[in-house]
Amino acid sequence: MTTKTNPNSIVMLGASGAVGSEALKTLLVHNNIHLLTLLGRTPISGLNKANVYQHKINVSKPDSYQEYIQGHDIAICTLGVGEPSRISKEEFLKIDKEAVLDFAKACKKGGIRHFELLASVGINPKSSSFYLRAKGELVEALKALGFDRLSIFQPSMILTPTNRYGISQAIVLKVFPLLKPFLIGRLRKYRGIPVSVLGQSMAENVFIAGQDYEILQWDQFYSIIDNSNNTENL
Repeated sequence: MTTKTNPNSIVMLGASGAVGSEALKTLLVHNNIHLLTLLGRTPISGLNKANVYQHKINVSKPDSYQEYIQGHDIAICTLGVGEPSRISKEEFLKIDKEAVLDFAKACKKGGIRHFELLASVGINPKSSSFYLRAKGELVEALKALGFDRLSIFQPSMILTPTNRYGISQAIVLKVFPLLKPFLIGRLRKYRGIPVSVLGQSMAENVFIAGQDYEILQWDQFYSIIDNSNNTENL
């Protein structure tokens, strides 16, 4: 079923991260959003718009932010660990799975109808990969909550303009763009995606109709942006 939710009020968790900041940048230029609430561990400086509210929260304690979710229609969650390999599996689960699921439950309780999640390509609750399995289990739990619309964004490698994590990312940023011509057909979803494109697509997706449960990958990211550009030119 195709659904569209009212994008007038949006709450975000993770807006200070690489993808979240790009999504926020896009949302800030939309004049029809009357309420944009940002939840995070550290407030973002330089935001002086009348419709933007920030709250410093404890992501592991839903009671610290449940009240701030009330009155919103849409939630965008980009919370996650930048480099999972640098922390323990327990710490990864605490942030990327448990904190996100707690946020989703709070959103459902608070009346959110459309929930967007930044996940990863290849996630599967039966995967042999710990990371992909955890993300797959998370999505299954989100589906069980019964949002009117659930949008799961599944990028492959996220390409940032600068190296944020050392030599391993430096290699990825150099090599991944060179692989694009070889990733065709069913492999297109594994193409690297510029962080600006991914963030913009997460923001613009709330303004267009979609399925009650939708998986969005490389091709869909660009289609969303093309759709929003065509709408603006009408």
